[in-house]
Amino acid sequence: MAVITFHSNETKETGQTLSVAAIAAHMAIEHNYKILIVSTSFNDLTLENCFWEYDKIRPVGAIKADDKTVGIESGIEGLIKVLASNRTSNEIVKNYSRIVLRDRLDVLLSPKTQSYQEYTQIVSYYQEVLAVANRYYDLIFVDLSRKIPQQYLENILLTSDIVVVNLTQRLKSVNDFMELRESNDFYKRKNVMLAIGKYDPFSKYNSKNITRYLKEKKTLSTTPYNTLFFEAASEGTIIDFFLKIRNISDETDRNSNFLKAVKETDNSIIFKLQELQMKI
Repeated sequence: MAVITFHSNETKETGQTLSVAAIAAHMAIEHNYKILIVSTSFNDLTLENCFWEYDKIRPVGAIKADDKTVGIESGIEGLIKVLASNRTSNEIVKNYSRIVLRDRLDVLLSPKTQSYQEYTQIVSYYQEVLAVANRYYDLIFVDLSRKIPQQYLENILLTSDIVVVNLTQRLKSVNDFMELRESNDFYKRKNVMLAIGKYDPFSKYNSKNITRYLKEKKTLSTTPYNTLFFEAASEGTIIDFFLKIRNISDETDRNSNFLKAVKETDNSIIFKLQELQMKI
């Protein structure tokens, strides 16, 4: 149905990866979509660690994937070999991904290699992987690593249905994006959304002020900093975290504001997809 790519030109931490995990996990819990998260990082298991304990992310031996036993080549490496042999099916990406919520949320793990040269060879296949995955999943969330070579990064951005550009609450970050948008027409496209990760609502550079400064029509999406969420993200338990707070009713509770912001971002993405499809 759609590929939603989270991307940043920042050299500093933007909270992009944890934002992807939060938004996709919450959407999988609250909506009847088949969702895939694609982790494209190099030598970094931050996204995977949101869903599994660190030492259980890449289990030794075989893992179970939708009643099919897949060996240790169960991630992107194994998938690429199958795609290269032309033995594809609509469910092939699912068979090489890890289940988080059955029939709701899967994760395609990042490459296992610690060799950057090997990594660049692997990431050259991501565009093909996304095209195949799009036949089966309703929504694909891509956590786009800045370490991907520029040509492959640009290909993924150009073929994405929505690109979520992640900013920080620094004046330089906002000004840099303004300059980028003036110099590169891609960032003026209707399918580009802006978001702030690790968001602090008490900053002078809050979402309303940044929205006004950038002359955006809609308020920027945010994923607020939340201590309990960040702890859960380091323990592999963010699904449990969302299930615990999903019915929270006390608006003064700090988790309520976090949940509200994530819901709003989910709805913004869904609305943007509907808006873009109407214009086709």
